[in-house]
Amino acid sequence: MRACSLAAGLIAGALLGVGAQAAPTLVENVHGYTLTATGLIQFGALAFEGGKVLATGDAPDLRKRFSLAQVIDGHGATLLPGIIDAHGHILSMGAAMTAIDLVGTSSLAEAQARISAYGHAHPERKWLFGRGWNQVIWKLGRFPYAAELDSVSAGRPAVLERIDGHAEWVNTAALHAAGITKDTADPQGGRIEHDASGNPSGVLVDNAMNLMDKVTPPPSDDEQRAALRAALAHMNSVGLTSAGDAGVSARDVALYREFADKGQLSARIYAMIADTGEDFRALSKQGPLIGYGADVLTVRAVKLFADGALGSRGAAMLAPYSDSPGQRGLLFMSAQDMQAKIQTALQAGYQVNVHAIGDAANRQVIDGFEAAYKSVPAGRAMRNRIEHAQIVSPTDIPRFKQLDLVASMQPTHATSDMNMAEERIGRERLKGAYAWRTFLDQGTRIAGGSDFPVESDNPFFGLYSAVTRADHDGKPAGGWHPEQAMSLIEAFRAFTLDAAYAQHQENSVGSLEPGKWADFILIDRDLFAIPALDIWKVQVRSTWVAGKQVYSATAKH
Repeated sequence: MRACSLAAGLIAGALLGVGAQAAPTLVENVHGYTLTATGLIQFGALAFEGGKVLATGDAPDLRKRFSLAQVIDGHGATLLPGIIDAHGHILSMGAAMTAIDLVGTSSLAEAQARISAYGHAHPERKWLFGRGWNQVIWKLGRFPYAAELDSVSAGRPAVLERIDGHAEWVNTAALHAAGITKDTADPQGGRIEHDASGNPSGVLVDNAMNLMDKVTPPPSDDEQRAALRAALAHMNSVGLTSAGDAGVSARDVALYREFADKGQLSARIYAMIADTGEDFRALSKQGPLIGYGADVLTVRAVKLFADGALGSRGAAMLAPYSDSPGQRGLLFMSAQDMQAKIQTALQAGYQVNVHAIGDAANRQVIDGFEAAYKSVPAGRAMRNRIEHAQIVSPTDIPRFKQLDLVASMQPTHATSDMNMAEERIGRERLKGAYAWRTFLDQGTRIAGGSDFPVESDNPFFGLYSAVTRADHDGKPAGGWHPEQAMSLIEAFRAFTLDAAYAQHQENSVGSLEPGKWADFILIDRDLFAIPALDIWKVQVRSTWVAGKQVYSATAKH
């Protein structure tokens, strides 16, 4: 038996491919936790070989069972199964890492300063792209104007995505490039904001962004590869070993396959094809792609959109917004079209995952599934999901259970939105908003996610929000509507076993049981022993996928 330090073991592991271990590996001296059907299991050591778990248990017992194992000293770290983010946007996060970052700006002036600085640092860029602005935090009481972007973009077209991804702030040059004038009609499911004179004011909401997409230059293949590398590295650094990519193109799938073929996918990707159009028709000709490249890539789901987001008042509501009585949000398609798209995907053997934030959108989607199941009865077993399920009429929540729908929810949305949610929809409608406890109590599975880069991809932020419903300063004391909070075990399940279930992968990932992939992380403190208010402070020491180290906090990245 050969012992080595954690750091040395990590370096050795990094040189091995999936399943390349010559003998079993034993990680001992850890506080290990994993969920199983019987509850939370604790252990002191983990044995794996060929990329898969052999056993968990006490170190002396496992040393006897696997006498030839390479032993890695965990130095008292806590060991958890790899965290699964059920809903993110991987390439978007990678692209955002090289664009203008407006996340966290507290004022319009601060945002303008960042835009100006970026423009001066990148004179070679013909267009300026970025994301992360939030007019609510800026306390503008309105959307920003094109003129306010003109002053800091030096004449170049500029397109800046709102934090929720459902609106764009553009300058005059970009409006001209897209041919958007006072006479341009709002597209179905979209809105062009106008000033008092009727001219486009500089903000495009939801499907109106498609007008800009038609003229903005797409990223090159090399830029896409760089974005994917950056995103994977960051995901691994926060403990993510798997993620659902909510809305991919045929081009994206080709890139994932390229990385899988080269052994460069350091996290498992569960890709959802964007809509049922041309890309879906091309990708679905051979049926779902399941477990490609040593189980690192699966394409067996379709992503649809029912509405926009709450912050931009694009979420489709049954009644008008409390703070804007003339608006009810935007449904992206008719009820008939929604049902038809669901039916098309189900008939082809694909799971259907639909973005729905407002209560009107959620009802349309639930109605769509109910109708589609009558034509495609087998579709009920596909573990279909409503992504976000953010504001649901209390009368519609039981229908999730009745129709076997998974609630794919992002806990950090509640703590990000709590500064404006009641203003938007009033206290009464909050009874069905961010209602995790209500869903759990009726037996609905919640697949935990973040919606990165809308929110941070750090899953410990999500676990923290799920349990405390507070910001990182612990405010409000006791949590925002704490009656809907999850227990830590429930939150942990949402980001492990139930996220795996929502991806049809509970038999291969989500827990550290014999025969499953050895996807695990080592962290700097005991998640189940620290105060709840410290959960967001957890730091990842190392991340392993299929028994291979893909991140070490001690290595240079």
